[in-house]
Amino acid sequence: MKKPRNLNWPTISFLVGYHILLAILLPVYLIYFTPSWTLLILSFTLLYTTGLSITAGYHRLFSHSTYKTNKTIELIYLFFGSMATQGSALRWSHDHRIHHAHIDKDEDPYTVKRGFWHAHFIWLFKKQNPIKDKIVADLLRDPLIRFQHKYFDILMVITNLAATLCIGYITNDYFGAFVFGWLFRQFLLHHFTWFINSLAHYWGHQNYSTEHSAVDNYIISLLTFGEGYHNYHHTFAYDYRNGIRWYHFDPTKWLIWALSKVKLAKDLKKVNQNRIAEQMIKEHKRALLEKIKESFVEKREDLEERVSFFTENLISKIAKLNTLVQEYKTSKKLRLQSDSLKDLLNEIAILKKNLKTEWRAWKDFSAFIMTLKPIPA
Repeated sequence: MKKPRNLNWPTISFLVGYHILLAILLPVYLIYFTPSWTLLILSFTLLYTTGLSITAGYHRLFSHSTYKTNKTIELIYLFFGSMATQGSALRWSHDHRIHHAHIDKDEDPYTVKRGFWHAHFIWLFKKQNPIKDKIVADLLRDPLIRFQHKYFDILMVITNLAATLCIGYITNDYFGAFVFGWLFRQFLLHHFTWFINSLAHYWGHQNYSTEHSAVDNYIISLLTFGEGYHNYHHTFAYDYRNGIRWYHFDPTKWLIWALSKVKLAKDLKKVNQNRIAEQMIKEHKRALLEKIKESFVEKREDLEERVSFFTENLISKIAKLNTLVQEYKTSKKLRLQSDSLKDLLNEIAILKKNLKTEWRAWKDFSAFIMTLKPIPA
């Protein structure tokens, strides 16, 4: 019987093989041994180090260029990225850029439209299309990325073997280092990363856009090193953050921010807060109008007009605020008279206060709309 030609048998053999090996060796280890705290801590540390190399390196640096860093940090990302066993940075970024360009379409390599499990890992079972140079032209100019891509298979083995031997030496438990430091750590990292392609397109909220399947979910962010705010990311992919609030769990954002504070990262791209608010208003307007359309309510046209009035008023004031802030920055650079700067600051303060009041009114009105009862079937 011939093997199907479109299947990637080396990848299938590897992924299925190590899952089976882990399923056999983990119970055997736990029956005869007890993992030490040192072993567990080192394995968890390695899990986070390899995970952050994917999220901060492969994803936010190489795929989206949301910030810049030096060759030393880049080398660290590529070293632990090789250990993560998710392909080279060039291949990973190539596929991810196609995913963003064609999300939810047939061209999307891990489109969720073909099912949860396809997006989770089955897409990896198919032979990969050749890398298109024009999609990753910027990365091809980087000799470190080219080197890692060319020798990825051997680098993956060497880095994992070195980490396993190191953990084994420290703990005097080479069997445990192999089971926990390599196999189980790799299992968790793979599935945590795959959750971004699958679960983060199924389970959560869409506060910024309903034009794609990505969702925001705090719980997913705990497992994916901060990548769970996926609806925001697909709406504003050029932002170095995924979690934009101070309380959002996004260790990748914190790492990039920390690197910038010690001059190891620069040019951190960040979406203007007013731009985010404007996008949220537009998306909520769409949801509210849809709710009104589906609801059993009198004077439906009046409610629709109020929704349009609220949104247009808020958006126009946000635009005016952006203009005033830009005017203030320009005037400050030109060192205009202090009275002129003071007048601009006062105008900005008044507009911000009005916006705050109207934003509360908008939220109350939105809450009222969402309580409307649907039309009886």
